[in-house]
Amino acid sequence: MTRLLYQALLVLALPWVWLRLFVRARREGAYLERRSERFGHVPAGLSSGAVWFHTVSAGETNAAAPLIRAVQQRFPDVPFLVTTMTPTGSARVKALLGDTVEHCYAPYDYPWAVGRFLRRTRPKALVLMETELWPNLVARTAASGTPVYLVNARLSERSYRGYRRVASLVRQMLGDIDRIVCQYEDTAARFRALGARSVEVAGNVKFDAEMPPDPFGVGDLGFGDSPVWIAGSTHGGEEEIVLDAHRRLRERFGELKLIVAPRHPERAAMVAELAIDRGFSTGLLSARPIGVDVLIGDVMGTLPHLYPHALVAFVGGSLDRTGGHNPIEAAVHGLPFAMGPAIHNVEEICERFAAAGCFHPVLDADGLADVVGDLLSDPCRRRREGESGQRVVAQNRGARQAVVDRLCDALGGTP
Repeated sequence: MTRLLYQALLVLALPWVWLRLFVRARREGAYLERRSERFGHVPAGLSSGAVWFHTVSAGETNAAAPLIRAVQQRFPDVPFLVTTMTPTGSARVKALLGDTVEHCYAPYDYPWAVGRFLRRTRPKALVLMETELWPNLVARTAASGTPVYLVNARLSERSYRGYRRVASLVRQMLGDIDRIVCQYEDTAARFRALGARSVEVAGNVKFDAEMPPDPFGVGDLGFGDSPVWIAGSTHGGEEEIVLDAHRRLRERFGELKLIVAPRHPERAAMVAELAIDRGFSTGLLSARPIGVDVLIGDVMGTLPHLYPHALVAFVGGSLDRTGGHNPIEAAVHGLPFAMGPAIHNVEEICERFAAAGCFHPVLDADGLADVVGDLLSDPCRRRREGESGQRVVAQNRGARQAVVDRLCDALGGTP
C-alpha cells in the first residue's frame, strides 16, 4: 500500500517537477539543458555494461572521484558511468574525472524513466554514494539483475525518524541493496533497524580528501598582510549573517578581509550586491581584484584553494535547512571553524571536531563575530585548535582504501 501511495504521489508531483526545473533554471540556466536525460533519455553513444556511480551533486562527486579512480585501476577494461542530479555535480565530474568516465543526469524516480534508462545502459553494477536512495531506482535496478551497493553511507537520526514513517517502503528498498558500507557504527545500527542486510562500517572517505586540481590558478589574492577569514559553501540567507558579522568584526580588526564562497557560484553577483550595500569594497575572484574588503568566490572548484588564505572559517549550509557542508575541507588546512545549528548531514564529522575543541556552534551574526573575533585575537589558541583539527583528519584517514577493497571484492563477483 505504501509503495502504491508513493507511485501515486509521483504522478501528482509531475507538474511540480517540471515547474521546479524552470524555477531553478532562472537562477542557474544549466537546469534547462539536457533535461530529457532526467526522464531516462540517455545521450547517444553512451556505453552499456558500465559500472554506474551515482553521486548527486558536487560534494558527493568530490568524495567519489578518488574512489572511482581507484576502482578503475582494478577494472581497466570496464566503462564507468557517473550520474548526478545537479549541474554543479556535472561540472565536478568533468573537472575531476574528465573523459575517463561517461556522464549524464540520473533519471527522476519515475518507473518509466528509470526503466528507459536501464534498458539503454544495462549497467554492470550501481554504486550509490552516501544517502541517495530512491525506491524505484533501487527496485528497478535490482529487478534487472544489476547488483546495487551503497557506500560511504550516512543516516542521521533525523533521517532515520523520517524513514520509520514509511518503514515498509524503506524495508523493501533496503532489501534490494546487496551491500551497505557505512561511515560509522551509529549509521549502521540505524540501517539494520530499518531492515538492511549486509551492513558494514569502514569510516568516512571524506577524511581521505585530496587537494583537487586548480585550473583557475587562485594564487595571490592581493590581501597583503591583512588578516583574512572565510565563509565557505554559503547559501541564501547565510551571506547576510556573515556580512553583518564582518561589519562588526571590522570594528575590532580594521584591516580584516573576508572571502565568501557561495555554494552555487552563479549567485556570486547577488552576494556582491549584499556586500556593496553594507559599504564594503567588493570584487569577484574571476576578476582578480586587489585590496578589496570582501572577495566573492565565483569560480567553481576553487574553495579548497581559498581556505589556505584564511585564519578562521565558517562552513555554510548550517544556518539554513541544508544540513551543513563538509568542514574537513577547512580543517585539513589548520583552520578552526564555526557552523550553525543545522548540521545533520555532517553530524558525525562535527562530533569528532567538537571533541578535539576546534568546532564552534553559532546561531547568528553576533555569535559568529564573537567566535571569529576571539580566534583572531588569540594566535596561540587558533594555532592549537587548527593543529587539533588536522590531527582529527589524520586519525580518521584510511576509509577510502577499505571502501575500495570491499567494492572491488563485490564487483569482482558480478557477471
